[in-house]
Amino acid sequence: MSREIVVVLWLGLAAVAANLPWLSERWLFMIARRNGQAKPFWWRLIEWGLLYGFIVGMGLGFERKTTGTNQTQDWEFFAVTLCLFAVAALPGFIYRYQLRRLLAQKDR
Repeated sequence: MSREIVVVLWLGLAAVAANLPWLSERWLFMIARRNGQAKPFWWRLIEWGLLYGFIVGMGLGFERKTTGTNQTQDWEFFAVTLCLFAVAALPGFIYRYQLRRLLAQKDR
């Protein structure tokens, strides 16, 4: 595969991964809750952070595989990628905490 295809696939995967914690009720996407209640917000943030680390690690791996080396990154790189990951998570967050509530009120 060419570098451009790898980058586009990685960015698409990052956008999907950023939204997963807001759309799933399972803990770490595998374990269903026994009582059927919604996951707490703090648990969603932990999952979101783990997915951010996974995506950044995958990107660094792709960089190593395609170029043979990794560029050194300062804190600015991680701050910017974290902000971009947060922006990518916005549709799932809005759906979870605002849109579902509005749709439920509309049905009443």
